[in-house]
Amino acid sequence: MTSEPPPGSGGQPPEDDPFRKQQPPSQNPSGDSYGTQPPAGGDPYGSPYGNQQPPSGAPYGSPYGNQPPSYGQPAYPGGPYGNDPYGGAPQGNDPLAGMPPLAPSGKRTLARIIDMILVGVVVGLLTWAFRVNEYDMSGDDVDYGKSFWQSLVAAVLYIAYDTVLTARTGQTLGKRWLGMRVANLENGSNPSTQTALARAAVLWVPFAFCCACLWTAISGGWSFFDRPYKQGLHDKAAKTVVVSV
Repeated sequence: MTSEPPPGSGGQPPEDDPFRKQQPPSQNPSGDSYGTQPPAGGDPYGSPYGNQQPPSGAPYGSPYGNQPPSYGQPAYPGGPYGNDPYGGAPQGNDPLAGMPPLAPSGKRTLARIIDMILVGVVVGLLTWAFRVNEYDMSGDDVDYGKSFWQSLVAAVLYIAYDTVLTARTGQTLGKRWLGMRVANLENGSNPSTQTALARAAVLWVPFAFCCACLWTAISGGWSFFDRPYKQGLHDKAAKTVVVSV
């Protein structure tokens, strides 16, 4: 009888975040308390050969031939997420090991456009209702005081929208519809509220107050050229990546 406690007793509680990188299953399928090496003094299973190598074809020989399987090596070296098909701990220094593949930059751009349209409609309705829209009723003159308030409303709504949804599920509506989510680069979990807020602020404050099209092209378009993590500037500030789901 092994001295190990039964599985699940006295261990660490499961992580709350279902997207967090998972540890691989036990590497020793035999479950014996001696690991992969038999104890000194003989075969614990009563092999008639003791410590001696059994002859070829002996009934107690290893089913793998004369060499036992190496339990310390990955079972499937060509797994879909690096060396570990179960999404375990990163191999070497690669933080992407164990994560789903990075989302294509083109899909990210489309998701961002969807988010901009959704929030932009709400911004337009609110600024029109409170008479702080940029243009007056005639559409001929620009009121710069009203323009500032419209930009402020836009910044607050965009940041709140991005922060709340990203911290809750890692997905804005655009990302959910296109099958993507934001993940912490370090461990693959959903970003915290603080991380999501920093990411949203870098993306939306310049967009709302100045150079909207230029900043969107620079910050979001950075992912087209960034290697190896395909990060936009807002991702770099928050240390996040966007992965497929």
